[in-house]
Amino acid sequence: MRRLKKIGKGILIGVLAIIFLVFVSAGVYMQHPKFGKAPSGKRLERIRKSPHYKDGRFQNASETPTIAEGYTFWRELRKSLFNTYPHLRPNGIIPSVKTDLHHLPIDSAVLVWFGHSSCFIQAGGKRILIDPVFNTNASPVPGSITAFEGTTSYTVADLPDLDCVLISHDHYDHLDYETVLALKNKTKKVICGLGVGAHFEYWGYPIEKIIECDWHEKVELDDSVAIYTLPTRHKSGRGLKQDNTLWLSFLLQTPETKIYISGDGGYDKHFKAIGDQFGPIDLAIMEDGQYDSAWHYVHLLPEEGLKAAQDLKAKRVLPVHHSKFVLARHAWNEPLNRLSTLATAHQVPLVTPRMGEIVSLSDTSKTFDRWWKAVQ
Repeated sequence: MRRLKKIGKGILIGVLAIIFLVFVSAGVYMQHPKFGKAPSGKRLERIRKSPHYKDGRFQNASETPTIAEGYTFWRELRKSLFNTYPHLRPNGIIPSVKTDLHHLPIDSAVLVWFGHSSCFIQAGGKRILIDPVFNTNASPVPGSITAFEGTTSYTVADLPDLDCVLISHDHYDHLDYETVLALKNKTKKVICGLGVGAHFEYWGYPIEKIIECDWHEKVELDDSVAIYTLPTRHKSGRGLKQDNTLWLSFLLQTPETKIYISGDGGYDKHFKAIGDQFGPIDLAIMEDGQYDSAWHYVHLLPEEGLKAAQDLKAKRVLPVHHSKFVLARHAWNEPLNRLSTLATAHQVPLVTPRMGEIVSLSDTSKTFDRWWKAVQ
């Protein structure tokens, strides 16, 4: 009996030692620069003055539980770990087009989608990049969330010099450490939410390049081109501390066009408010993918995305946040299938280019084929 007790005690000590080593290793790994830096000093003082910052974190306009009513965190975790979900990744290669972005005439108004939420916009004589992720992994854990085959043909070297980079929030699939490091010398300005600038400053960006905004602010790129920073309904965080940086949507306004960029976030009354203020909107770049009914307060379901576009008074809709990474439990092509069916029924024009394909912002007559139907 005494020997059994000694063995049991030894096993317990061994298990505790392993747990200790795991926590220590995780703590050491989280010192990597990719995790960024929490806001502090004058940056934190400004954050505390925001009307959207309460009880030590940013808050949405409406109460926003991460898990919706009728679901529990542990049940959803168990389903993710032990249930089987078919067709999360395509069996074939995602089609793409390689466009020479360096030689686009500066007076041409165009958009190029690179997969997930990354887009290049040239409008009003300005070159703008949205939520750039050219990495093959959308996670700080190597090899954990890898890009689909065919979706990584573009790199930062393929981009011309940029007037600004827009960052909707600091989750890893929207703010990639390696990508923004490579962009440092070809980017004039970064426009992001309050607190997100701490990451960029930590990563070596000069403070004069960083413009941190609250909701309902305006940044003028020149006398005729403006970026409005607007609400969305989401979360933020790159480490243990969550919601210490602000999430945004954007409205790009030039003399010729108005483009809305949703970022991530669930359905709420802000879409109608934005539509009432800025509508009609020529093109709405809307989140469509990596959703779940259990998370619909923080990610749009396709039906909610269509309703949001209607609230915005959008003339055309470009669905993004799909076809590059697995971050949810739906089939990889479900977001495009569901939204295209809905859009057809409600006569909402969809813009569904292949990755890298030029989209003219002035030619609204062009139609796009359902390229995903040809991918197994």
